[in-house]
Amino acid sequence: MEPRKTRYPSDVSDDEWEFAAPYLTLMTPQAPQRKYELREIFNALRYLVKTGAPWRYLPEHFAPWPVAYQQTQRWIAAGVFEDMVDDLRELLRVAAGKKAQPSAAIMDSQTLRSTPESGDRAGFDGGKKTKGTKVHIAVDTLGNLLSLIVTPANAQDRDQIAQLAEDMQAVTGQSIEVAFADGSYTGANASEAAQAHGICLQVVKLPEATRGFVLLPKRWVVERSFAWKTRFRRLVRDYERLPETVAGLHFAVFAILMLARLVATTVQGS
Repeated sequence: MEPRKTRYPSDVSDDEWEFAAPYLTLMTPQAPQRKYELREIFNALRYLVKTGAPWRYLPEHFAPWPVAYQQTQRWIAAGVFEDMVDDLRELLRVAAGKKAQPSAAIMDSQTLRSTPESGDRAGFDGGKKTKGTKVHIAVDTLGNLLSLIVTPANAQDRDQIAQLAEDMQAVTGQSIEVAFADGSYTGANASEAAQAHGICLQVVKLPEATRGFVLLPKRWVVERSFAWKTRFRRLVRDYERLPETVAGLHFAVFAILMLARLVATTVQGS
């Protein structure tokens, strides 16, 4: 494949690619399947999640869309973006002067409107009056992703605590001691589900008789993480047929965000 002349703002930089390449190389360069450069396929994925373009609408400067799609599915199935996020989180925390593994987490969910592709598995979120998919996440106090679950929108937030807690303890080596959440996580069962994994659940509620926007302690961190990812148009709605793809693309976006921050931190420190 000849190097393309057209470059995009979403293209991976040399410093970013130096970090990402070992995670994305699932086979040797000599393998017969490796007709297209992995860097260009990664660039195609970055373009797609940033712009929200359908796979078939990828510019012709990239590898053919079936190649980019199939390789992305291989990456998602292999969990390479989860691995990148875990390692990047540790590096970013150390660079910020914190311990490599966090002791606190913040949990919340976001409802994505369904599309014809995702409609068969969508649920109705009565609180937001929206049919779609819920993305449940846990982040550390810097906003770095710890764990993520995808469910229909009618799934209760409190019912996901056990899985979120198990996942975040697994990736941090059981370091999480406390988790902050909003009122949708209230209840004895929710508290017990967190405690079963060694986590004290603290619900941060909106003060009574309050009108308008209020910046709540700790909770704003996870809201900022949601804001970061909504800059990637592919994640604004649920355009995927499979929940595994929704989760995989979320991990890919957080890997892209965290990788950019790591490179910026390294440049500033040099």
